Amino acid sequence: PQGSEKAKTFVHAFLKRSMPKVKDEAIQDMLTRKAVVLEHYPKKKTKQKRKKTKGFTAKQRRELRLFEIEPEQQRYAIFLPLHELWKQYIRDLCHGLKPDAQPHMIQGKLLKADLHGAIVTVTKSKCPSYVGITGIILQEFKHIFKIITKEDKLKVVPKLNNVFSLELDGFISYIYGSKFLLRASERSAKKFKLKGTIDL
Repeated sequence: PQGSEKAKTFVHAFLKRSMPKVKDEAIQDMLTRKAVVLEHYPKKKTKQKRKKTKGFTAKQRRELRLFEIEPEQQRYAIFLPLHELWKQYIRDLCHGLKPDAQPHMIQGKLLKADLHGAIVTVTKSKCPSYVGITGIILQEFKHIFKIITKEDKLKVVPKLNNVFSLELDGFISYIYGSKFLLRASERSAKKFKLKGTIDL
């Protein structure tokens, strides 16, 4: 048909224009095989790798003094609102500390709770000088508590060989520091055994 001839002529002219270096015989060969491949390859889009934001190393944190509390900020009154927030947080966590609440259920929740803002007292210790220290927990690390006392003194108390008491709405809980040698983030995911040996 006349239409097909026009189409062949158009395709031949298009190929000649698109590939000027190719000879007529090669173009004719392409047309007889009816397989036309234009040598044009789109550039592959390279995916930009997201750079992971690296945090500070432990050495850099020490050098920058990120975890140090300035002396002018070491005042008990400043952290009382934090304690009020903590009390509300524990009440919400335990669905209200009611008199009929089961102690072991509350104890289980306190084991995994965040203690920043809690008022604790050292009740037993192998080092007598620690006994009686009472204050708000400002920082919890794997091996120590940093506590601010009513006398505006920042005390660093090791968990090992110390027993801490924690009181809220008449409910008193004891923390055996030797069994508590975990960071707060690790503690929230840890499964604690119901029974175990308790010692200082």
